[in-house]
Amino acid sequence: MIIIEFQAISDVLKSREGEKVAIRGWVYRKREFKDKVFLVVRDSSGVLQCVVRDKFPKIFNSAKKATIESSIELEGILRKDPRAPGGYELDVNYLKLIHIAEPFPITKSAVDAASDFLLDVRHLWIRSRRMTAILKVRDTIFKAIHEFFRKRGFYEVQAPMFVTAAVEGGATLFKVDYFNRKDVYLTQSSQFYLEVLIYSLEKVYTIAPSFRAEKSRTRRHLTEFWHAEAEVAWTGLDDLMRLEEDLIAYIVDKVLEERSEELGILNRNTSILENIKTPFPRLSYDEVISILQDKGFNIKWGDDLGSDEERALTLDFDKPIFVYGYPEACKAFYHKPMPSRPEVTLSADMLAPEGYGEVIGGGERIEDLEVLISKINKFGLNPDDYKWYVDLRRYGSVPHSGFGLGIDRLVMWICGLNHIREAVPFPRDIRKVYP
Repeated sequence: MIIIEFQAISDVLKSREGEKVAIRGWVYRKREFKDKVFLVVRDSSGVLQCVVRDKFPKIFNSAKKATIESSIELEGILRKDPRAPGGYELDVNYLKLIHIAEPFPITKSAVDAASDFLLDVRHLWIRSRRMTAILKVRDTIFKAIHEFFRKRGFYEVQAPMFVTAAVEGGATLFKVDYFNRKDVYLTQSSQFYLEVLIYSLEKVYTIAPSFRAEKSRTRRHLTEFWHAEAEVAWTGLDDLMRLEEDLIAYIVDKVLEERSEELGILNRNTSILENIKTPFPRLSYDEVISILQDKGFNIKWGDDLGSDEERALTLDFDKPIFVYGYPEACKAFYHKPMPSRPEVTLSADMLAPEGYGEVIGGGERIEDLEVLISKINKFGLNPDDYKWYVDLRRYGSVPHSGFGLGIDRLVMWICGLNHIREAVPFPRDIRKVYP
């Protein structure tokens, strides 16, 4: 029995002309002529054009039977061809059809006509070169986040997905049937549990899904999204912002280093990404309100920034910016008041440029027991729901800060995507829970 050693297409493209190579994958494109069949075959690493000639009748007939997305094994001699993808072509002398696919439902006309259709067949659209490129960039982003935190001495931790209290407001909680209990929800954030863990490990992070029952239908919102969150003991707002910008710069550098080919497939203009160097500009909330008013927005001090305002603001910048010092009413109860201006919080959002808007929210947490209890009551919350969280301020409380990074939004910006649904393998929003 002859054992064929199959190679990844990306490795084959590094081979020398005239070498005998073998690949396996799926038929990506097909063209038939009288005396030859051209098959563009894809695997997870790339695509390779393969030509099957009629001088091999058996494999020529098999090639004619191959349909788009049929799985296939091929062997042949590698030839240079500047017209072929990657500059090489495989002159095939062995072909085995593993499975002949039924007529593939995704055609160019379908892609051009309806994005809703592509959501319905996401389990098949995942195979497209575009989605493959996005998923590879996404993989690098996740890897870079882990690398960054571990290099900085953080411990990776995990928090529960079932919770009994709101972190970001009760209106966006997903209630679940949990053994007939009436007060169990899907988590909006792991923040409170990370705050617990800083009293043991001091610097912690997690990457986990979060859930928000927001009825938003914007290009930036999902009901289930991936969250990278960190909490740090003994850290104030300025140090936190430096940590955040270092993280983003590290991630972008890694993507540029490892995923230039994928960014090319996505037609991403990388000039802005190449400009992502620290420090990032810092604007106070007061300054931002003035800027937006000058741009003609009907916004007043105390209003939160919406997606339209963030878009208008970030179009003026070629790198992420911080907006700091949000009013108390714009932020959750746990944000620490600014000592000199208690109506303002020691909080900051990082907004991605090019109109993409917020990707990180964070700030200093209240470490004082009485101040925290006062804020819980002021926000109309039930103190009993937060008893264990308040307990942290009774036993060795310390100044601390933290942030949450929306990874899907970061993928969306780095890839230059039009909608956050493209940034996720299987997006969930108010309309989609299938497939």
